[in-house]
Amino acid sequence: MILLSVGMPRAGSGWYYNLTHDLVTATGGQDARQIRTRYHLQHILTEVNCNIGVLSLRRLLAALVPSLLGNTFVIKAHAAPTVWGQAFIRWGWMRAAYIYRDPRDALLSAWENGQRAIERGAPNAFSHLTSFEASVEFMRQYVSISEAWLKIPAVLHTQYEHLLTDYDSEVSRLVEFFDIDKQNPTVQGVVEKYRPEQARSEQKGIHFSKGKIGRFRQKLSEEQKNELIQVFGDYLQKQGYEL
Repeated sequence: MILLSVGMPRAGSGWYYNLTHDLVTATGGQDARQIRTRYHLQHILTEVNCNIGVLSLRRLLAALVPSLLGNTFVIKAHAAPTVWGQAFIRWGWMRAAYIYRDPRDALLSAWENGQRAIERGAPNAFSHLTSFEASVEFMRQYVSISEAWLKIPAVLHTQYEHLLTDYDSEVSRLVEFFDIDKQNPTVQGVVEKYRPEQARSEQKGIHFSKGKIGRFRQKLSEEQKNELIQVFGDYLQKQGYEL
């Protein structure tokens, strides 16, 4: 089966993916990076965390081939749930878990990350966020994507803040959702490896930087914070975030 770990950018999605990936491989699943090489999917599953990109029929069918041959593996995405992606979930060909975060913190993290990359002379996917206004527009599309994922009952929904502050409970939900044996000693080792204090140690593919909750309150101006309430207020209230 295809297992999809999807998330809002800068919402711990690398951490969430690697946690899920290693839990699955600990109980007989396949390493997605080996699947990528063995089935020549380098153009479909890209980057260190096997990101499938847009959930198009062509990409999903390519990933389905190794799945139909008996392999269970975890891939990653930030994209919206397309008609075909939802069909794969409905038909039982793919199971998906989605992680999201207060978009104000995610926005700040993306903005800062992109500017740090420029300073290092190695621009990245966030380096075009050269202003607060550009960052708002960037996050606006991902909030829309988040709303779409959160409407799908068959998808496991995880709030980044809960994974950070109530790790054991959220891992239990993840383990149950993917039918993983939590009593397996190898699984317990994975759970310990990805505890927040361990994940911050810059493991490859984790992408942790600050990862703190509510940091936007100290970093953004009152005017900027008020604008974000205007733009994202409905979403924030629906997800239980304090305005």
